[in-house]
Amino acid sequence: MTTSYEERADKARPDRGPSLSKEQSAGTGGAAETSDAGTATGTGAGTGEAAEAPSPGTEPGGAAEAAEAPLAPKSPRSKAFVLTVGLSLALLAGCLLSAAIGAYSIPIGDVLGSVQHRIGLGGQPLDRVGESVLWNVRLPRVVLALLVGASLGCAGALMQGVFGNPLAEPGVIGISAGAAVGAVASIALGLTFFGNWTITVFAFIAGLATVLLVYTLSRSGGRTEVVTLILTGIAVNAFAGALIGLFIFFADNAQITQITFWQLGSLSQATWPKVLAVLPCALAGLLIAPFYARKLDLLALGERPARHLGVDVERLRITLVLVVALLTAAAVAVAGIISFVGLLVPHLLRMANGPGHRFLVPGSALGGALVLVAGDLAARTVAAPAELPLGVLTALFGSPFFFWLLRRTRRKQGGWA
Repeated sequence: MTTSYEERADKARPDRGPSLSKEQSAGTGGAAETSDAGTATGTGAGTGEAAEAPSPGTEPGGAAEAAEAPLAPKSPRSKAFVLTVGLSLALLAGCLLSAAIGAYSIPIGDVLGSVQHRIGLGGQPLDRVGESVLWNVRLPRVVLALLVGASLGCAGALMQGVFGNPLAEPGVIGISAGAAVGAVASIALGLTFFGNWTITVFAFIAGLATVLLVYTLSRSGGRTEVVTLILTGIAVNAFAGALIGLFIFFADNAQITQITFWQLGSLSQATWPKVLAVLPCALAGLLIAPFYARKLDLLALGERPARHLGVDVERLRITLVLVVALLTAAAVAVAGIISFVGLLVPHLLRMANGPGHRFLVPGSALGGALVLVAGDLAARTVAAPAELPLGVLTALFGSPFFFWLLRRTRRKQGGWA
């Protein structure tokens, strides 16, 4: 019977004990070969002994097979790039469809031609009615949907990172309702201290007060509790609803019409002056937020590890709370209460690309803009010639998702008790 090289080597050197198998020697000693000397040294997998240099009789394929590395998985950066490109293209298509579809239909080619003509790149203008519909009605609404959706999506991602809780969202925990109280108060009381900025300023102040209240009440023992967070949101929403009802009681008919707009959420009153009024707040928040993505990733490890890694946790939280209040105020000041956008979009992106905030924060802005542009298009066309309130439409789709998410979180944590 023929014997293998390993068995013959064992019989010739009984004092060295049994030799390593091909798999063991390839995995321990073979990886440490040096190219200049042509000798091999290595450590045993659990013994620390020096491995023998391979003899000329060793099978030549063993080291080559061991050196073969498995195929690397798809890079997270490449996946994030693909998702970013996909969201951008979908958002561009949604904007074109939203500008073209309506009671007065405009072909997409004519929309592009009119835009090119306005920016001096050729193209052809539409007729008088078409130009008026496109530039005075449709495009302000599309731009407002972009700003509001991006603000709500980004605010939701930031809040979930700050609170360390996937159920945090400006609408669910009452921040949108609190900002709406400030806007409604400025309408009902006839305040005009800051001109066109009055509603935005009051919405910002009320939203900031609400987010600070929620943050204070939902923390216990140095962490944010899920149950306390949700119950605080229920209480804040109920109190905000009572205040809005009180302002309605003292308002006149014209003011009641405006207040109803804030309660239901809509973009039907979009104009270029409103776009310009909310643009600085939305852009400021959207530009500041991505710079804190790395610190949010560190905060996800826990407060103590984040502090050891150089993160000023309290300063980070206060800064991002201000950014969230700014983004929420910008959205509520022009569109009213539109909930669940900041809850749904970050979760879908986490499922697609993981929890890293470097993609999640700007990706949530893109996704929120896409959701709101599509939602506004549906609100205008589903029940035409009537128009559905946008806030009602997002709540109809967002509430079942929130219920599913709540049950999923509860199953993972084994109950709330």
